Amino acid sequence: MSIELKKEDGFVTITNEVIATIAGGAAIECYGIVGMASKNQLRDGIAEILRKENFAKGVVVRQDEENVHIDMYIIVSYGTKISEVAHNVQSQVKYNLEKTLGLTIKSINIYIQGVRVIQD
Repeated sequence: MSIELKKEDGFVTITNEVIATIAGGAAIECYGIVGMASKNQLRDGIAEILRKENFAKGVVVRQDEENVHIDMYIIVSYGTKISEVAHNVQSQVKYNLEKTLGLTIKSINIYIQGVRVIQD
Protein backbone atom coordinates (compact mmCIF):
# COMPACT_ATOMS: atom_id res chain seq x y z
CA MET A 1 0.00 0.00 0.00
CA SER A 2 1.00 3.60 -0.31
CA ILE A 3 -0.16 7.07 0.61
CA GLU A 4 -1.14 9.55 -2.08
CA LEU A 5 -0.89 13.24 -1.36
CA LYS A 6 -2.63 15.68 -3.66
CA LYS A 7 -0.59 18.84 -4.21
CA GLU A 8 -1.32 21.79 -6.47
CA ASP A 9 1.17 20.52 -9.07
CA GLY A 10 -0.02 16.91 -9.02
CA PHE A 11 0.09 13.77 -6.91
CA VAL A 12 2.86 12.47 -4.65
CA THR A 13 2.88 8.76 -3.82
CA ILE A 14 4.80 7.59 -0.73
CA THR A 15 5.16 3.84 -0.20
CA ASN A 16 4.82 2.27 3.23
CA GLU A 17 8.41 1.02 3.00
CA VAL A 18 9.68 4.61 2.74
CA ILE A 19 7.63 5.59 5.79
CA ALA A 20 8.90 2.54 7.68
CA THR A 21 12.54 3.26 6.80
CA ILE A 22 12.30 6.88 7.97
CA ALA A 23 10.53 5.80 11.17
CA GLY A 24 13.19 3.14 11.88
CA GLY A 25 16.02 5.57 11.27
CA ALA A 26 14.46 8.08 13.66
CA ALA A 27 13.91 5.41 16.32
CA ILE A 28 17.48 4.13 16.49
CA GLU A 29 18.78 7.65 17.09
CA CYS A 30 16.94 7.71 20.43
CA TYR A 31 18.79 7.09 23.68
CA GLY A 32 18.23 3.60 25.06
CA ILE A 33 17.53 1.90 21.74
CA VAL A 34 19.82 -0.98 20.82
CA GLY A 35 18.11 -1.57 17.48
CA MET A 36 15.03 -2.61 15.58
CA ALA A 37 13.65 -6.15 15.73
CA SER A 38 11.70 -8.00 13.08
CA LYS A 39 7.94 -8.08 13.61
CA ASN A 40 7.90 -11.80 12.76
CA GLN A 41 10.61 -12.89 15.16
CA LEU A 42 8.73 -14.24 18.15
CA ARG A 43 8.78 -17.89 17.08
CA ASP A 44 12.09 -18.81 18.83
CA GLY A 45 11.92 -16.08 21.47
CA ILE A 46 15.16 -14.49 20.28
CA ALA A 47 14.98 -10.99 18.86
CA GLU A 48 17.63 -10.30 16.23
CA ILE A 49 18.77 -6.74 15.65
CA LEU A 50 18.02 -5.53 12.12
CA ARG A 51 20.58 -3.69 10.05
CA LYS A 52 20.00 -0.25 8.60
CA GLU A 53 18.80 -1.54 5.22
CA ASN A 54 16.16 -3.75 6.90
CA PHE A 55 14.45 -1.24 9.21
CA ALA A 56 11.20 -1.65 7.30
CA LYS A 57 10.93 -5.24 8.63
CA GLY A 58 10.58 -3.87 12.16
CA VAL A 59 7.90 -1.30 11.35
CA VAL A 60 4.30 -1.82 10.26
CA VAL A 61 2.51 1.10 8.59
CA ARG A 62 -1.29 0.94 8.58
CA GLN A 63 -3.78 3.45 7.27
CA ASP A 64 -7.52 3.88 7.52
CA GLU A 65 -9.03 6.72 5.56
CA GLU A 66 -7.00 9.81 6.56
CA ASN A 67 -5.22 8.29 9.57
CA VAL A 68 -1.75 6.71 9.59
CA HIS A 69 -0.87 4.25 12.36
CA ILE A 70 2.64 2.89 12.98
CA ASP A 71 3.67 -0.21 14.93
CA MET A 72 7.37 -0.40 15.86
CA TYR A 73 9.26 -3.41 17.19
CA ILE A 74 12.38 -2.39 19.11
CA ILE A 75 15.10 -3.73 21.39
CA VAL A 76 16.06 -1.54 24.34
CA SER A 77 19.23 -1.24 26.39
CA TYR A 78 19.32 -2.89 29.80
CA GLY A 79 19.12 -0.41 32.67
CA THR A 80 17.04 2.21 30.89
CA LYS A 81 13.51 3.15 31.88
CA ILE A 82 11.49 1.41 29.20
CA SER A 83 8.47 3.71 29.41
CA GLU A 84 10.69 6.78 28.87
CA VAL A 85 12.52 5.17 25.96
CA ALA A 86 9.19 4.23 24.33
CA HIS A 87 7.83 7.76 24.81
CA ASN A 88 11.00 9.29 23.33
CA VAL A 89 10.75 6.98 20.31
CA GLN A 90 7.12 7.95 19.77
CA SER A 91 7.92 11.66 19.94
CA GLN A 92 10.98 11.45 17.70
CA VAL A 93 9.32 9.29 15.04
CA LYS A 94 6.20 11.46 14.93
CA TYR A 95 8.28 14.64 14.62
CA ASN A 96 10.52 13.20 11.86
CA LEU A 97 7.63 11.85 9.79
CA GLU A 98 5.63 15.05 10.06
CA LYS A 99 8.67 17.18 9.23
CA THR A 100 10.05 15.00 6.43
CA LEU A 101 6.90 13.79 4.69
CA GLY A 102 4.22 16.18 5.89
CA LEU A 103 2.06 13.31 7.17
CA THR A 104 -0.23 13.47 10.17
CA ILE A 105 0.39 10.44 12.35
CA LYS A 106 -2.58 9.24 14.43
CA SER A 107 -0.75 6.68 16.61
CA ILE A 108 2.65 5.11 17.14
CA ASN A 109 2.56 1.79 18.99
CA ILE A 110 5.80 0.50 20.50
CA TYR A 111 6.41 -3.22 21.03
CA ILE A 112 9.50 -4.09 23.09
CA GLN A 113 10.93 -7.28 21.62
CA GLY A 114 13.92 -7.59 23.92
CA VAL A 115 16.37 -6.07 26.35
CA ARG A 116 20.11 -6.23 25.67
CA VAL A 117 23.14 -5.48 27.78
CA ILE A 118 25.42 -3.04 25.96
CA GLN A 119 29.12 -3.72 26.45
CA ASP A 120 31.45 -0.79 25.90
